[in-house]
Amino acid sequence: MTDTTSANKRIAKNTLFLYIRMLIIMSVTLYTSRVILEILGITDYGIYQVVGGIVGFLAFLNVALSTGTSRFITFDLGRNNENTLSKTFITSVNVHILLALVIAVLGELIGLWLIHNKLKIPPALIHSAIIAFHWSIMTVVFSVITVPYNADIISHERMNIFAYIGIAEAFTKLGIVYLLKFSESSRLELYAFLLFCIQFLLFLWYLIYCTKNFKECSYRFYIDWKKFKEIASFSGWSLFSSSGIALNNQGILILLNIFFSPAVVTARTISLQVNNAVNQFVNNFRTAVNPQIVKLYAAGEQEKSRHLLLNSTKYSYYLMLLLCLPLGLLAKPILSLWLKEVPEYTVPFLQLVLIQSLIQVFDNSFYTALYAKGQLKQNALLSPLFLFIMFPIVFILFKLGFSPLALSWAAVVTFAIIAFIVKPILIIKLVNYTWKDIRSVILPCIKVSLCALPLPIISVYSLNESFWDYILIGIVSFISVSLSIYLIGIDSDIRKTIIKTIKTRIFNPQ
Repeated sequence: MTDTTSANKRIAKNTLFLYIRMLIIMSVTLYTSRVILEILGITDYGIYQVVGGIVGFLAFLNVALSTGTSRFITFDLGRNNENTLSKTFITSVNVHILLALVIAVLGELIGLWLIHNKLKIPPALIHSAIIAFHWSIMTVVFSVITVPYNADIISHERMNIFAYIGIAEAFTKLGIVYLLKFSESSRLELYAFLLFCIQFLLFLWYLIYCTKNFKECSYRFYIDWKKFKEIASFSGWSLFSSSGIALNNQGILILLNIFFSPAVVTARTISLQVNNAVNQFVNNFRTAVNPQIVKLYAAGEQEKSRHLLLNSTKYSYYLMLLLCLPLGLLAKPILSLWLKEVPEYTVPFLQLVLIQSLIQVFDNSFYTALYAKGQLKQNALLSPLFLFIMFPIVFILFKLGFSPLALSWAAVVTFAIIAFIVKPILIIKLVNYTWKDIRSVILPCIKVSLCALPLPIISVYSLNESFWDYILIGIVSFISVSLSIYLIGIDSDIRKTIIKTIKTRIFNPQ
């Protein structure tokens, strides 16, 4: 068996574990979110998202450092260097502990000021919001410390363990729903406390599993300053990028609350939750593929690494389109079926964020090429710049009286510039990709989209608003995208392989 065949089988196996994980987690999470919204109410739910968003904004420091941690652990594994791997892991754990303390202190100082002076929170709920905020900080603290252990499991490609943990977390959060139903105290405070308990238990599980199974995970208080400088230098360029992303995500929620109300924050949050569930399909695929891209590059097989990245980018987009098209067309009935009460703006928020996610497939995939080589400086300077520019533009639009949807349109335009202009230029300049490589990915995706769109859109305007008509629209969308992918999106060799496989399964099932 060749190394390539072995790697492909490993990717397929890991992807299967991740998809099983995703399907279970998505089902449980969507149900849990629906009931939590019903129990807390639109206002309390929006308040929790805002106070949690304050801490989430500060966690951009962790996102930046975790990027370097994951990359260096995977890189050291690819080179089979146990001594360096141990130093990398132990150093990253201790640095994450220090970072968690920094986030906690900054969070308390900045967050309490915002709650008391800037956010629109009903006076009767201020006390509960503050208590929920404190528990949110503690949740983030243990989430930060868990990052190196999570990165180590993924780098070792133990996707089955990663899947089991995610499923257990989802069902534990489902249990919260029933505890909240029987609570007579402040449900907002209890919800934040229970989420902290789950994160603390997850940290303990990661700690025990990694310590027992991986040699490099034996904890000691030790920092290899040379290794820390390497990780910090690598992550330093992610810091600017992560702060831009945090401003675009959590910062926007705070901005919405300042100009509108907790109900609008809830609408935005719900649309993002549905979108995040859809993104899991692609993220799980990329989680299985990305370590292989990095390891191939680390082993000096750049051409194989490039081939895998380009192909995985196309298929990531096809997976996303397969989900986004029917979900976007049926956003209103799906949200109405899922939620008892659909907050205003939720439907258009969801439709626009799905378009944004399709565009971001290219942004995230091309980033992996820079990530594998360790060339993050230029990306960290250019890409976040557009996110920083977007925030004041949205602020000005809100000041001028524009609707909350202005932020979604601004995000679509911003990410289109990053995905189709900035990232391609960077990987061509820094990682020796060519415009031919970029076109080989983007053009088939555009052709598939244009071919897939007409029939589903016609069916939406031709059919009535009934349950069976909605089912028919979903089927038409799925078939239209699938045929477009088969006829336009894949090359003839793959089509022949698919036909041969189907014939074998039908006529020779043994």
